[in-house]
Amino acid sequence: MQKNRIELAGYLAAKPELRQLPSGTQVANARLAEGYRFVDRNKQEQQHTNWHSLVFYGDISEIAASFEKGDNLFIEGTLQTRQFTPKDGSQRTVYEVIVRKVHQIAKPKTANTPPDDNNPDSDPNPIQNPEPTEHDDDDDGTWPV
Repeated sequence: MQKNRIELAGYLAAKPELRQLPSGTQVANARLAEGYRFVDRNKQEQQHTNWHSLVFYGDISEIAASFEKGDNLFIEGTLQTRQFTPKDGSQRTVYEVIVRKVHQIAKPKTANTPPDDNNPDSDPNPIQNPEPTEHDDDDDGTWPV
């Protein structure tokens, strides 16, 4: 059995760049950072960041173009290696994640305050309960039709 599947969650390093291949296929490229923290054998806290090159082909490239630097994303895709020779003549190998599915986890927060919809004082026109009124003599207590 063989399987090539990768799942990543991280933050975009920059807004994805959208372009078109000579074949007419749209493609977007971006970099994703995911990191972790650990304590080394000297009891010092360390952190490490992995950088991943992302490639979005076709319709998903237009979705990628809507993302901004710092957006938190969950990526599902496959790992692809590709070799090329730049102008200096040396052979290079790149590892890219071909994105099949992408989900935005959450927008980055600009402040540590709750959203306005959680604050009852934030609505300038809150719904008020109507004042009780006197009943007319012909009111039988049913709703009008």
